[in-house]
Amino acid sequence: MLIWTAKFSRKKAVAAVIVMGAVIAALIILMGRMTTEDSTDAPQLTDNAQRVAYLQSLGWEVEPEPVETLQFLLPETLAEPYLTYNELQKAQGFDLADCRGKQVSRYTYTVTNYPDRAEGVQANLYLCEDLPVAGDICCPGADGFQEALIRSASGEK
Repeated sequence: MLIWTAKFSRKKAVAAVIVMGAVIAALIILMGRMTTEDSTDAPQLTDNAQRVAYLQSLGWEVEPEPVETLQFLLPETLAEPYLTYNELQKAQGFDLADCRGKQVSRYTYTVTNYPDRAEGVQANLYLCEDLPVAGDICCPGADGFQEALIRSASGEK
């Protein structure tokens, strides 16, 4: 058996604790920055062809031209109906809170491959600074619905 002994003064102990704290703080800051950089994997959608390709990558076949394009300023403070809509967005990995006070564009496309509905279904894609920040699939009207743009991994609606 090997035993080591060392004299350790109180000043050295305090210095060691401070150095370890600084190292841990630096690691936490660096890990936070890496997470932020990884979360910006959203595609840049600067033109219509890229928007259509993005919707197709999510499994939606759409008409090549939007039926409606709209620009609006998202309020600094989200209130209804934005709060309820943002719950749907958070469930699919988006968050409108990141765009508060900014210009948002909505592009509405006709969906041609919605199960059991040949017509009347639309895809809404919301962009802020050319990045997708929200979206939904909807069918306006009396028997209408609204659901997530991004389908679950199991393929369910």
